[in-house]
Amino acid sequence: MADPFQPPDHPSGSRLSDYDFDLPDALIATRPARPRSSARLLVATPTTITDATAIDLPDFLRPGDRLVLNDTRVIPARLRGLRRRGEAVARIEVTLLEPAPGGDWMALVKPLRKVHEGEEISFSQALRARVLGKTNGQARLAFNLSGPDFDAALEAAGQMPLPPYIEARRKADARDRTDYQTVWAEKPGAVAAPTASLHFDTALLAALAARGVETTRVTLHVGAGTFLPVKTDDLSDHRMHAEWGEVTAAAAAEINATKAAGGRIIPVGTTALRLIESAANAPGHIAPWRGATDIFIRPGFAFRVSDGLMTNFHLPKSTLMMLVSALMGLERMRAVYAHAIAERYRFFSYGDASLLLPQAP
Repeated sequence: MADPFQPPDHPSGSRLSDYDFDLPDALIATRPARPRSSARLLVATPTTITDATAIDLPDFLRPGDRLVLNDTRVIPARLRGLRRRGEAVARIEVTLLEPAPGGDWMALVKPLRKVHEGEEISFSQALRARVLGKTNGQARLAFNLSGPDFDAALEAAGQMPLPPYIEARRKADARDRTDYQTVWAEKPGAVAAPTASLHFDTALLAALAARGVETTRVTLHVGAGTFLPVKTDDLSDHRMHAEWGEVTAAAAAEINATKAAGGRIIPVGTTALRLIESAANAPGHIAPWRGATDIFIRPGFAFRVSDGLMTNFHLPKSTLMMLVSALMGLERMRAVYAHAIAERYRFFSYGDASLLLPQAP
């Protein structure tokens, strides 16, 4: 098969260009598989690649293994509104990025030049926001509502914030309200979905339970920074965006008990993996944790609690490509992605899944 990667001309894994590859546009998914667990699943070990389906996941796990699930809930963070200035009216698009202290929100505003500090943007009869200031291409917004009232008004006025590579092909619609949300989504705050979890449905969860596979829930509110490009070829110069997360005492105890009993800890999604590795305080041990993490996982990283990963297929030159290469090795991931492209797996947020197991069965 053709190698979609270009050979490096420097120490492998140290440069952004090491993670570039040719991906046919036709392999970028714009809708998910239905039912969810009918998506394809590529299972990779150090020596084997197996083509399967998400509903087959229990066959590749052992009784006593534990999946770590991110229970964040995606908010409908994309808003369209009007800015009025006398008789002049401008259409404004807002994408909420993250809460700011005091109940305000940092947001992307398009076009930013058409709003001034102190002006108001109206999104619906119920929901309005005042521009408090602009910095680094973002705006700080103060909404007229808070708490449950804000949540209800945002649910009515907002749209799901689909990734840029889907938005470029189609606009969000009513189907995305369900499709871009996990079946266990609970804690609102994410502006992007933990997409590996989108492959789970009641049938798959039941099959996992029957297999004796346990689950633990943690929370990482995925931010829009997950889509930001890496702008430096020398990876040591890159700084990750920060995202808020929490590992409760109960979740930490469950993970530690599984490790002590010899079971494997397999996060579902890079968000869950980044969080539990942030909370790990010793090899094989995790502590309760709450706060913002900007952990950057790339080749050379020493994993403390993660024994594998279920994840989708990622963008070229992304930090997520670096993360999976840290887990499996860059050359192994080159082979995995070459196979996925040759076999026409579907890529990115609504695409197919992979199960990466760095230790031989």
